[in-house]
Amino acid sequence: MNISIREWKIEDAEQLRNSINNKRILENLRDGIPYPYTIENAKEFIKQTLNAPKDSSYSWAILVDNKVIGSIGVFRKDNIHYRTAEIGYYIAEEYWGNGIMTKVIKEVCNYIFNKTDIIRIFAEPFAYNVASCKVLEKAGFEFEGTLRNNAIKNNKILDMKMYSIIK
Repeated sequence: MNISIREWKIEDAEQLRNSINNKRILENLRDGIPYPYTIENAKEFIKQTLNAPKDSSYSWAILVDNKVIGSIGVFRKDNIHYRTAEIGYYIAEEYWGNGIMTKVIKEVCNYIFNKTDIIRIFAEPFAYNVASCKVLEKAGFEFEGTLRNNAIKNNKILDMKMYSIIK
């Protein structure tokens, strides 16, 4: 299995749609991603990603054997947090549990720490998303605490966990 990341291309729209068009994935992501997810949604996401400010938004397609299976992004915060960034990611369900995301997160964090002035990367998975928490821990993130009643998803008040890695 050849795992890689690269910048998005508009030609990735169909594979992007296929990888994210899954309610089990969307249950673990922030709101705002439509379901069903169309090729038009995918093209719009890719265009926004390619046009995002290059010093504050970093986003890549995740590939296995040259097939797009997911997405990962790092997004710089502002004001007093301008050297801190949030990481977000997902891969298609059929690739869960294979160590792919751990490898990709390590690669992305290494890139960010070596190519930018960002010194802290954090993630806030839902507390019930044990798999994502394990991935972060395997990638070198430290658990900082539970953010109690921190989000509302599908009309439920949820805790989130705070993880970070420091340069």
